[in-house]
Amino acid sequence: MTKILVFLLMISSTFAYSQEDLLKDIDTISTSTTTAPPAFKALQIVTGQSTKLTAKNEWYVVIAHRFGDISTGFKNFFGLDDASTKLGVIYGLTDEISLSLSRETNMKTFEAGTKYRLLKQSDNMPVDLVGYNVLAVNTDLSTDNYPDLKFSDRLSYLTQALISRRFSDNFSLQLTPSYVHKNLYEPSVENNNQFLTGLGGRYKISKRISVNAEYFVNFDDHSFYKNPLSLGLDIETGGHVFQLLFSNSQLNSDIGYLTNATGKWEKGQIFFGFNLYRVF
Repeated sequence: MTKILVFLLMISSTFAYSQEDLLKDIDTISTSTTTAPPAFKALQIVTGQSTKLTAKNEWYVVIAHRFGDISTGFKNFFGLDDASTKLGVIYGLTDEISLSLSRETNMKTFEAGTKYRLLKQSDNMPVDLVGYNVLAVNTDLSTDNYPDLKFSDRLSYLTQALISRRFSDNFSLQLTPSYVHKNLYEPSVENNNQFLTGLGGRYKISKRISVNAEYFVNFDDHSFYKNPLSLGLDIETGGHVFQLLFSNSQLNSDIGYLTNATGKWEKGQIFFGFNLYRVF
């Protein structure tokens, strides 16, 4: 009888232990989530920012080039005689926060930016949400033209919410509500406060190539400038992504691109260019 009782106790203990392990496994499965890969391979969709961030302690060197208006024809060799270049660096402070600094030849503009992740697309979250803030300094302004010029007049600000979703391995979309404030502006052609909304997308056509597009609507009713529309091609080559693009905005700076587009696609006033990112 005693042997039977010991045997039953051993079976009960083993069963209870197995149940406990099974419950732990169930708990683990029910609470784990799978995050989606980045919606975009490059840090920009075309010229506008994407929800991709640099990894912690990674350095990116950025070289962006925009040639002149191709509609000028042979006079300016289809825009090759008139170009604007941006050089910049981006540093991943953490996996969720990056810092950037750049300088563009057009308007001699310096921009300092910060990009930070607020939400990550996963089984429980339908989108990526990233914040982006920029402070720009226009060093091209001169007291010859503006005798009462102050340093604060050179400053402009940008705030964006980058909201993207990776729908499949091949297709991603992003919505980009934006706000721009300029301390110095010309009231006859624009407002100092401007609100924009952008829509951009990426479609992968091969293992290393995707086609991208983006369009921003500026709600500044009496703005002289055009809504920026750009088409691009992403080419992944080892340690960097090379982007070829066509746009109706020649400027590379974030604020300049959004608020100072001058070209008209229907008239062929398009600027060819490229973005090159190198990771270190």
